[in-house]
Amino acid sequence: MSNNKTFKPGFSWLFKMAWRDGKASGKKLTLFMASIVLGIAAVVSIQSFGENLKDNISLQSKALMGADYKIDSDKLPNERVMQIMDSLGGAEAREIKFASMAAFPQSEATKLMQVRGIEGRFPFYGELETQPKNASNRYQEEGAALVDATVMLQLGIKPGDSIKIGKVTLPIAGALNEVPGSTAMFSSVAPPVLIPYRFIEESGLVQTGSRIDYEFYFTAPPNTDMEKLDETLDPILDAEDADLDTHTSTSDRLGRRYENFGKFLNLVAFIALLLGCVGIASAIHIYIKEKLRAVAVLKCLGASKKQTFLIYLIQVAFMGLIGGIIGTALGLVLQQLFPWLLEGLLPVDVEINFSLPVIFMGILLGILMSVLFALYPLIGTLYISPLQALRVIKEETKKSRKAIILVSVGIFLFIFLFSLWLLEDWRYSLAFVGGIIITFSILAGVAYLFMQALRKYFPHNWGFVARQSLLNLFRPQNQTLTLVLAIGVGTFLISTLYFSKDLLLAQASIESQANSPNMILLDVQSDQQEAVARTIKTNDLPVLDNIPIVTMRVQNIAGKPVNEIRKDTTSQINGWILNHEFRVTYRDSLIASESIESGEWTAEAGDINPVPISISNNFAEDAKVSVGDELIFNVQGVLLNTVVGSVRTVDWSRMQLNFSLVFPKGVLEDAPQFHVLTTKVPGQEKSAQLQQELVKEFPNVSIIDLRQVLSVIEDILARISWIINFMAFFSIFTGIIVLLGAIRTSKYQRIRESVLLRTLGAKGKQILNINALEYIYLGVLGGLSGVLLSLISSQLLAWLVFESPFTPSLIPFLVLFPGIVLLVLIIGLSNSLSVIRKPPLEVLRKEVK
Repeated sequence: MSNNKTFKPGFSWLFKMAWRDGKASGKKLTLFMASIVLGIAAVVSIQSFGENLKDNISLQSKALMGADYKIDSDKLPNERVMQIMDSLGGAEAREIKFASMAAFPQSEATKLMQVRGIEGRFPFYGELETQPKNASNRYQEEGAALVDATVMLQLGIKPGDSIKIGKVTLPIAGALNEVPGSTAMFSSVAPPVLIPYRFIEESGLVQTGSRIDYEFYFTAPPNTDMEKLDETLDPILDAEDADLDTHTSTSDRLGRRYENFGKFLNLVAFIALLLGCVGIASAIHIYIKEKLRAVAVLKCLGASKKQTFLIYLIQVAFMGLIGGIIGTALGLVLQQLFPWLLEGLLPVDVEINFSLPVIFMGILLGILMSVLFALYPLIGTLYISPLQALRVIKEETKKSRKAIILVSVGIFLFIFLFSLWLLEDWRYSLAFVGGIIITFSILAGVAYLFMQALRKYFPHNWGFVARQSLLNLFRPQNQTLTLVLAIGVGTFLISTLYFSKDLLLAQASIESQANSPNMILLDVQSDQQEAVARTIKTNDLPVLDNIPIVTMRVQNIAGKPVNEIRKDTTSQINGWILNHEFRVTYRDSLIASESIESGEWTAEAGDINPVPISISNNFAEDAKVSVGDELIFNVQGVLLNTVVGSVRTVDWSRMQLNFSLVFPKGVLEDAPQFHVLTTKVPGQEKSAQLQQELVKEFPNVSIIDLRQVLSVIEDILARISWIINFMAFFSIFTGIIVLLGAIRTSKYQRIRESVLLRTLGAKGKQILNINALEYIYLGVLGGLSGVLLSLISSQLLAWLVFESPFTPSLIPFLVLFPGIVLLVLIIGLSNSLSVIRKPPLEVLRKEVK
């Protein structure tokens, strides 16, 4: 009896075999590892920066607010609110805040400013950054103002000059560089000016219709439970038309706002990673085909199908590990750029730190994505028989349908779970996965249908070069599908960005028609409207609108008082309906941005009771009311019974005054009200001249130059689109790497074809033309598919979401599309030159070695 035991290879043998085989073939897969590196770098950089931003907002939450918590209201607090504040120890600082025009006598300039009258040692946390530095400590005592530093620079103002706000003229103590919680973008529309609280009443600017914010700041004892304080007091204050904001709730709200943008960027980065994984799957597919003989030899030597499968799976996992490590490191470096890219959009200074969970996620993501997308081609190794491979029988490698289904389910389940982790909403995650499937399916379908059409309608009468270039698109080991996906998805992302940006800008743009206003005059009192209109006309400008506005609150909805609805935890009525002070107008006709959705428009009320009013469809949806339902409004102490007469569709995107509630004529004419006048100013010089006259004669009137607002919107969109471009670059660059890798991986097949053609008498120039035409076809097919797909999706977005006409940008057609085709052509031809320049025998000997 023999003492010899059967040798059973363990994991160490599998690792050795994977290492030895991988060393010989590593160069073929290096480029595809690079595509994984880029995708992971994009995801890690966004994720890590998002974590840092959230942590910084949380750490600086007190400095953002300037206090532990505040109580605010848009009207003077009533007795109940004052009692609550007294029970909390009384406010340690208070502020009154509103937008108003300010005049600078030295430069004769005017500017819409956010006036902030402050009393007390606010802020308690953080600091007012001023120049000179001590100006923040002495401006209240000296009765001076702190003016936004950018405004002072633009208008040539210096400390010691004066500022006129309403009826008050104050010396300027210094330039204001930073105020807790403000951002550069918002300040560019209404820059802040801080003045002592005691001058607010003297200014004469608190009048009917003025949108005033009253804020009271508090500090809290150590270890105060802010969440419990919020839960206890906020509902009570809401019932009294006031609100409680803690530093923690404010930081949470800010964090969510920036987190949503981060989630979008994460998805863009994730698409780049998916694109790299498509390249991995394609590379492994061709790689395994070239390894059929090696797999067969291993099986002849006694290796099981499981062992041969694991050898190549270990190779892929190791490649994913290396890609994950490099990609994570690159992502941590890239995140250093984001504070610079987002300068002016962030509420805090972000200190960059490295997050261990994000590092672990990046490395794990590299392994998981590589393995998941390699499983499909690797399944083929399980069904290769030694005899089939040794005889080099050219049959399609069999695969288990059950295994393919399981792998596909695994891939899409992982994509869904990862997007769910990013978006935290299963509906959005399903929509994202569905969008990915649809986009990839359409591009794959385009490639498949193109190849099928070529086979069926092949142009046999074409010349040799043209025919051969078309044949290459569906030859064995062709890369048509992979390249169309890589080129198409990258092009789709970039062109969608341009189309979407144009769509957003079109929504914000000011129409050029003669009746389209570009200047709005707010807070015009009833006894001033004729004089203001006369001043406008004196400057040879038209008064386009004179809109009366009455403020009111909802008192009763469909027979139920608002206070009862607030207490009803089952109510589905949106909170803003219950707490908002509505600005309401009255007129006898619809305007261009409105259309009747249901019911009938009433021009004049006459003696009708209750009064038929028109509500916007979003008000109807949030208030859960429809035509025929009754509403009672509190019009500054007077209750008014109304009934919903019609529901309007309102285009809120138009830069004109739109209203949720419109009353008919004959009801509100005697109610306390103010007016909004609009005009159209031809140029900046005329605008400045009119503003100076109006501010001098009517200091309470606030003026909004819509062109300035539009320039701010464009600036914000430009910054955001630059960042999205930066992320979309990863997709394009990943696509280029997939393209390079696909060409390099199928190089041997191409070399054999080219050598065979040269042996049969084809000239180098002909082979070059064949390859050039093939890559032009691929570039045109992938690029055009991506641009057209993004055009369709953007058009659907315009119809279904924005409900507005869509004029596409020409950049994707005139710049991106030709650029992609040219890039594909250059990459493809650079790979063919080495074959064309050398004799066929020398090339074959070199490849066989």
